[in-house]
Amino acid sequence: MQTIFAQPENDSKAVTDQFQSQFTAETSAENDTNNRALVDALTNSRVYRDYERAFSDMTGLPIALQPVETWQLPHHGKRNENPFCALISQKSRACAACLQVQERLCQKAKLTADSITCPVGLCDTAVPVRMNDRLVGFLQVGQVFRKKPTKAQFHKVVQLCEKWGLEVTRESLREAYFAGKVVSQKEHESAVKLLSIFAQHLSMLSNQVFIQQENSEPPVITKARAYIAEHQTEEIKLGQVAKAVNMSSFYFCKMFKRFAGINFTDYVTRVRIEKSKNLLLNPNLRISEIAFEVGFQSLTHFNRVFKKILGLSPTEYRSQLLAH
Repeated sequence: MQTIFAQPENDSKAVTDQFQSQFTAETSAENDTNNRALVDALTNSRVYRDYERAFSDMTGLPIALQPVETWQLPHHGKRNENPFCALISQKSRACAACLQVQERLCQKAKLTADSITCPVGLCDTAVPVRMNDRLVGFLQVGQVFRKKPTKAQFHKVVQLCEKWGLEVTRESLREAYFAGKVVSQKEHESAVKLLSIFAQHLSMLSNQVFIQQENSEPPVITKARAYIAEHQTEEIKLGQVAKAVNMSSFYFCKMFKRFAGINFTDYVTRVRIEKSKNLLLNPNLRISEIAFEVGFQSLTHFNRVFKKILGLSPTEYRSQLLAH
């Protein structure tokens, strides 16, 4: 007689919960690493550097691109940093208070641009940057007064700085505090609008960076990407691409996901959606023409996939683009 020892239900659930918790933690850590790498690539891009310089010159405001998970002050050491913020950054307790404000701001701005006012009366704003349905970082602007600071407000700030243990003369504190930039509501709204438009451009750029990754992958994966790009309008199967790069389907499947970051089917879909985004800039092309041009076999399927990835229908996305 064969005896089967069943694991107690509670123990089984505990093991399952532990595995799920570990898997979630590992996935989260991997996403954080990928986000940081992607934000680093965007920050070092010519597009971002040119925009950062132009925005700072025009508005006199500091701008930063931060990954979702970070533990750094976004504007410290940047052009146009608020002199008061630079002054108090020498104290860890003051930095901790600023970082707590930044954390609350990023929680508020996950879906759309949002602002927060810190304890010393300065306003910071964050605009989410997304890669399809994934939040990768925030464009941030801030360290500004929304209205002229008062003497009473400064008195409270002095008390706060004493609590933080800031060793600086009252006169130096006053000079730095009242040197902060004051922006009107209209100026602030315009700055946030510019950041929101640029966030859309960064979203498109992040897709290209994610899809290409040519400098950090084996030649065989680069060859596979090129094959997919060349045949994206056709019905592409994994085995077909594996054969084109002289690999077994099994090994190619594992290797492609490792270096592309997503599975083969999802990658092909991303390539097609990325191409469709460019074609949507042409108002003379019908949505149905674009769908078939990029390789979808039905308009319904194209609409469904496009909205799932970008959160907007192709028609809505085109209207938003052409409105700018």
